[in-house]
Amino acid sequence: MKEPTGGGRGQHPAPKRSFLRDNGLGLAFGIGFLLTLVGQAFAGHAEFNSQLVDEGLARVDFGGYVTSSDFAVDVTENWQSEYLQFFLYIFVTVWLVQRGSPESKEPHKAGTGSDKEQMVGEHAKEDSPRWAKAHGWRQAGYARSLGLVMGTIFVLSWLAQSVTGVAAYNERQLRELQAPSSWGEYLAQPDFWARTLQNWQSELLAVASMAVLSIYLRQRGSPESKPVGAAHTATGVEG
Repeated sequence: MKEPTGGGRGQHPAPKRSFLRDNGLGLAFGIGFLLTLVGQAFAGHAEFNSQLVDEGLARVDFGGYVTSSDFAVDVTENWQSEYLQFFLYIFVTVWLVQRGSPESKEPHKAGTGSDKEQMVGEHAKEDSPRWAKAHGWRQAGYARSLGLVMGTIFVLSWLAQSVTGVAAYNERQLRELQAPSSWGEYLAQPDFWARTLQNWQSELLAVASMAVLSIYLRQRGSPESKPVGAAHTATGVEG
């Protein structure tokens, strides 16, 4: 008679892994991103056509709007500010701390950490990423890869904002029979910096609020919060 598998009496078989459950966070935010992007496209199309009608110009169809510089600049100006937020937060939290916040390391752990703490080189584990076991530029690059990629995406999206922004700005200038500007001239225009700074200030405020409010407030079960009963002074502790 075949012996039962999966352990002895009283043990339960391991639950089956589910793709949706294991990737729920990424999928939920990815779907939310697509839905809000589509919603922005429809709302922006209606607003854009309303402005054209007010100026006595012909409407554009939906396809024409979503491939226009006006839509592109509205999208990229939000992307660059979000990636700036993550880029800065990833790098500054290496050295800067906020006592009592789960978003911060403990004050005495400020810095890049030892090779043993970071499990690199000879301290790497069997299941550590291959480049964590390497030496030289590969390990150094991999050890900073998250911040570097976030920073690169920020620079590229900011560049895209400037290119699409000058195109949208010049379209408005031409409709008003004004002279267009070059890319370099546009970078000195208030339009570019108003678009940029209004997003930067909101992202920096949000990060500061999260870091400070999480010292005193709790959200049970969230890894972005300390355990409900943790002391206000507990730092780097997640619930």
